Formats: sequence, structure tokens, C-alpha cells
Amino acid sequence: MLDISSLSKIYPNGTHALQDFSLSIARGELVAVIGGSGCGKSTLLRLLSGLEAPTQGEISLEGRRLTEPDPLVNIVFQEPRLFPWLTVADNIGFGLRHLPSSESDEQVSAALEKIGLRGYENRWIKELSGGQAQRVALARALVTKPAVLLADEPFSALDAMTRLELQDHLLDLWRANATTMLLVTHDIEEAAFLADRVVVMRPWPGRIQEVVDVGLPRRRNRMSGELAAVKRRLSGLLAHSLNDSGGTAIG
Repeated sequence: MLDISSLSKIYPNGTHALQDFSLSIARGELVAVIGGSGCGKSTLLRLLSGLEAPTQGEISLEGRRLTEPDPLVNIVFQEPRLFPWLTVADNIGFGLRHLPSSESDEQVSAALEKIGLRGYENRWIKELSGGQAQRVALARALVTKPAVLLADEPFSALDAMTRLELQDHLLDLWRANATTMLLVTHDIEEAAFLADRVVVMRPWPGRIQEVVDVGLPRRRNRMSGELAAVKRRLSGLLAHSLNDSGGTAIG
């Protein structure tokens, strides 16, 4: 269980980025966060990853308070942020260096199979497409079996077809590892398709507008009427939050 209690962040320049954010995420649950610009989505991830300290509130994982970066919490960014001097296999296995090489190699091989890059073990990062590089980043983040994966708009820089393909890969990796996941996205369709619950934020300061239980079984049909109804509800909530705050941008 990841417990976020009354989390707030005010920066030294007076910017009130996040206000009274409280949410409990069950083990193995996938929660998406959507909202307009200025609603504190990125700030929330920085606080959860331990990269910044909250002004108030606390974060705990399985009853243990988190106050700094923790090896059980990994993060994937919009940009892959891979090591260009390492091969694909060495990038994925970077967090497994403490294991015997045979065990590490076996886990890396299984991860490559899951992301559809079998045979790419010895490729350099510069030889990969953007979608392939992001698959490697996801595999590297999940191969160590973190308790929590934070994902900061990991597919937003990709073309539409690649984005859909990687959403399916993400679900496969998530299911295989039973990882608790918090996904920040600007894409309503992505949030509805991937998440168990969707947190709709409102900006200035960032705070929760509503938490929507998607309530649809997996695997989901992107073209189903049920998913379309969820997307309409999220779109309406998001538009309402922006109108109330005077905002216009989604991001």
C-alpha cells in the first residue's frame, strides 16, 4: 500500500504547486493522474520519488515513511534517459549488478522477450528508435521488481501507433511484476485505457478534483462504448476544473 497523506508543496518563490493531496494506492494497482497545466502533476512525482521534500504531509510505503529516494520506488520519464555508452542488455541489467551474472542475464533475457526486443541485446542506444528506447527504459525500471513505478508521461513524445503499442507493453510488464504504478499523463484516452482509477486534478494550486473508478475488466477494447463513456466523464471533469480555475491548457 502506498499512502499519500495531506501532501503540499510551496516553493521558495511562493508558488503553491500542490495542496492537501491525499490518496491510498493498493498494492498492484495502476492509477493515472490527469490535469491542466499548473495542477502539480510533475511536482507530485518529484515528491513521491524523493527528489524533493514536501512542505507538509507524508508518504509511506507498506507503513514505512519515505523521506528520500528509495530503491523500491523507480521512475520513468518522458525521455528514456538511457546510458549511451552501454548496450541494450547492459542498460536493462544496470540495477542487477549485485546478482550473479547468470541470474542477471536470465532476467535481462526475459525482459527483452517481454518488450519485443529479443536479438537487440548488443545494440547501442543510438541504434534504437524512440519507441524502442522507451521500451528499454521501461524494462530497466521494472526488471529490479520495484514496489512502486512512477511514470511521467512516458509516451507523450512518441507517434500515435508507437504509443498504443507501448501502452500494451506497459500493461504486460505491469501484470508480470505486480507493480504498484502511478502514471502521469495528459492523454485522457491513455488514462482510461490503462488505469484502475484516474485522479483528475485542478490547478493553482494543484489539488484533487475527483477520483474516478474506471471499473472495466482487462483487456479493454479501445473502441468499446464503455470506455468511451469513461473518457467522456473524464473530459467533462477536466473541462470543469479548468473553467473553474480560468485555465486553458492540458498537460
